[in-house]
Amino acid sequence: MMEAGSLPLELWRMILAYLPLPDLGRCSLVCRAWYELILSLDRTRWRQLYLGYTECRHPNWPNQPDVEPESWREAFKQHYLASKMWTKNAAILETSVCFSLFRRRRTRRTLSVGPGHEFHSLGSALAMSSLFDRILLFPGLHEEQGEIILKVPVEIVGHGKLGEVALLASIDQQCSTTRLCNLVFMPAWFSPFMFKTTSGHVQFDNCNFENGHIQVHGPGTCQVKFCTFKNTHVFLHNVPLCVLENCEFVGSENNSVTVEGHPSSENNWAYTHLLGLIRSSPSVLPTEDSDSLMSLDLESRDQAWSPRTCGIVIEGSQSPTSPATGSPKAGSQEAEVGSDGERVAQTPDSSDGGLSPSGEDEDEDQLTYRLSYQVQGPRPVLGGSFLGPPLPGASIQLPSCLVLNSLHQELQKDREAMALASSVQGCLIRKCLFRDGKGGVFVCSYGRAKMEGNIFRNLTYAVRCIHNSKVRCIHNNKIIMLRNHIHHCRASGIFLRLEGGGLIAGNNIYDNAEAGVDIRKKSNPLILCNQIHHGLRSGIVVLGNGKGIIRNNQIFSNKEAGIYILYHGNPVVSRNHIFKGSAAGIAVNENGRGLITENVIRENQWGGVDIRRGGLPILRSNLICFGYSDGVVVGDEGKGLLEGNTIYANKGCGVWMMSSSLPHVTSNHVSYNGLYGVAVFSQKDGSGESPGGHVAQESFGEDGDATLWETELEKDDDLLRRPITAALVESNTVNHNGASGVYVQSSEVLHVITNVIHANGDRGITVAQSSQLTRVANNSISCNHQSGVKVEAQCKVEFRGNGIYDNRGHGIITKGDSTVIENDIIGNRGSGLQLLPTSDTKVIKNRIHSFRAYGIAVQGRAKALLQENTVFQGKTNKTIFQQISNNQECIMQNNKFLVFKKKSDTWRLANPPARPHLENSLRGPSAAHSGQKVTAMATRITAHVEGGYHSKRSIFCTIL
Repeated sequence: MMEAGSLPLELWRMILAYLPLPDLGRCSLVCRAWYELILSLDRTRWRQLYLGYTECRHPNWPNQPDVEPESWREAFKQHYLASKMWTKNAAILETSVCFSLFRRRRTRRTLSVGPGHEFHSLGSALAMSSLFDRILLFPGLHEEQGEIILKVPVEIVGHGKLGEVALLASIDQQCSTTRLCNLVFMPAWFSPFMFKTTSGHVQFDNCNFENGHIQVHGPGTCQVKFCTFKNTHVFLHNVPLCVLENCEFVGSENNSVTVEGHPSSENNWAYTHLLGLIRSSPSVLPTEDSDSLMSLDLESRDQAWSPRTCGIVIEGSQSPTSPATGSPKAGSQEAEVGSDGERVAQTPDSSDGGLSPSGEDEDEDQLTYRLSYQVQGPRPVLGGSFLGPPLPGASIQLPSCLVLNSLHQELQKDREAMALASSVQGCLIRKCLFRDGKGGVFVCSYGRAKMEGNIFRNLTYAVRCIHNSKVRCIHNNKIIMLRNHIHHCRASGIFLRLEGGGLIAGNNIYDNAEAGVDIRKKSNPLILCNQIHHGLRSGIVVLGNGKGIIRNNQIFSNKEAGIYILYHGNPVVSRNHIFKGSAAGIAVNENGRGLITENVIRENQWGGVDIRRGGLPILRSNLICFGYSDGVVVGDEGKGLLEGNTIYANKGCGVWMMSSSLPHVTSNHVSYNGLYGVAVFSQKDGSGESPGGHVAQESFGEDGDATLWETELEKDDDLLRRPITAALVESNTVNHNGASGVYVQSSEVLHVITNVIHANGDRGITVAQSSQLTRVANNSISCNHQSGVKVEAQCKVEFRGNGIYDNRGHGIITKGDSTVIENDIIGNRGSGLQLLPTSDTKVIKNRIHSFRAYGIAVQGRAKALLQENTVFQGKTNKTIFQQISNNQECIMQNNKFLVFKKKSDTWRLANPPARPHLENSLRGPSAAHSGQKVTAMATRITAHVEGGYHSKRSIFCTIL
């Protein structure tokens, strides 16, 4: 036998390129070398054979007809095996009782139909056909005047190119199997149904269907490949298994495919064979190598503001923050007196911890004594990347808990989701194109459908799942959507209602007129690893008691909120990246709820999270950063819990909230925001506006006016949520923000407890309005660029157990009604305590010191009770107490004034140790009550920013 190596391989390839398919198969059996030689013809002879086969189209048609398959031979093999699937029961039929007398195998006949051929019509050919005969329709228009009933298995094939044979008929299949190929179907004049079957298996290959209906009823099955449906509706009812593959659906006036009813428990002969064929074909399930995501690092960005920074010490180590620039040199003036007698320091930044800052800019011979105390620095939440100032062009490395996983990784972690993604039951729609019509796929009444690798474009909607059509529960009904492209829909891309559900994973959903995914009326899908972007409305909408798990998605560049929750929607939103939206990252309105945890919400035009009008979410352990407005907005009538979040480098406030909503803000890290760290307001302008018209213009598609939802909502018990009676800001780190760390302009009760308020660009705390009591307790207020605390006239504030250290202005300056009890006010550049005219202050059991100014300064006719305080001497014996006028309303009782005796004196704060005593009062995110009520929806209000920001107004997430 001739060896393959006796001639050059290129010459052998030229010779073998002339062989037909049967001879190629024989040559591949000669030996291993010949087998490999035949395989090497993949891009030449095998491609030629495939494209010359009239019963199929390009293997990547219709979605990627210009992309070659990995192997033309493998594609040819797959199509050949699929085309023979309809004959798998031939042996059973031919050995049945009716044919037991015929011992030899019967030869299939070919019956020709057309002018000048054996039969003039399809009906007459069928009357003479036997089992598995081939009926060949020659070019022309074949019109049947009556219903065609298929009683024996046959194959009906059009001769010539697709489009040359048209069949106007209504066919009712009553046999076990049949195949139709290379035909153009059009409905007969008497019925819109072109084909229907109730129990058998039908196979369509390379056909066109125009302006009619196809119906398959369980236990019947169907296999459809390389077909075009023009304004044609495929109706699948109780079908146990159906495959639509590489098909095109164009111009539908209703749904292109309807899947209705639970898959039949009674299976026909084809079910097992069809299932095996599906499992042997290439899958779209992701692998570790093929799965990819967009870059996970936050992109570089230009900073529109430069927050002033102060070196910070955490657990005794110097942080990587850069020192403040433009500070005066040592030896400059100690302080300048600003408006209202408030001193603005002109000296360099103070140390964050250790000893009093006096030693930094004083020579040893000028040093009088040292007062030892420790300043509480910021507590890290996400690590060092978020401790320093944002740097233009810098890439921020996310902690592992916030990095997106690939779909492959998520499926490996979630075994239930993996089993669901791998399962096949009901209808499988794969690699199809739905375009330029009303609807794509409609699944209802416990239907099951799986959609893989399809394109849905220019439709009213892509997929609708309603009426108990479920996806999430494996032993119930399910819809599975994997790696589809859904774009330019005139309504929502995917729409789930009436307990619809599904696994929606790895899809690219973009440029839709309404929400990318719309979840309502108790629907509960798993939405995993999708890209949902550039929508003209929201990315995902959850309303009307809708639920769902929204995890590990990229949601970006949408015109409205990335995720919008309202009308008792209650999803679990975790580990998503939500960024560059034209509105809020996540909006919770109209009694929406939800658990929002471990998301990265960045670079959105409005608030990172916007909670209004009865919104009640739990917001936990999220990174909310680089927003163009506020980090979190808790507006009028909003409720909720903000816990353990990092709110970083937003251009507006870190948290903007209304105290009347009774928000609970705990254990958050709020830093490097352009304006206030936490701003608390209570004013309402009564305009009733909503941000950007976001709520007022929401139409919610087919269900009419959104206000009608209130009558349909189930009333969930709120047993886990204990009520709170006052707005609460506790255990937060608020540092390096552009204006005051905490700004209060409220007429409701507010508690500010156990926070670290450090190195902010204005004051630590500013109380501009507080007609009800504002309680400030156990906070560390240090190194702020102006006073530690300022209280305006007619404000009611209680200070207890705070440590107020190293601020550049006064420790506390007050014009209002204040109670100052058991605080340490140490090392501030201005006076420790400045009492201005109109103030009424009780100062009891405090330890007070100012190195350069007075420990306590009483201005004008201030009313004060100074009792049992310890005041340390500063630079000279004149820096203990100042009373400008002969004020009879200033009462002093049992105060202790400590003066130094020699240079080496070192006083320590002991019995009790330096305040605040945070060790037992600080709580981590997991310790706080998991169900605190939260708040949402605020109307537009403006306020002047204090300190160096007088010319600007606060940037709020407001509806314009």
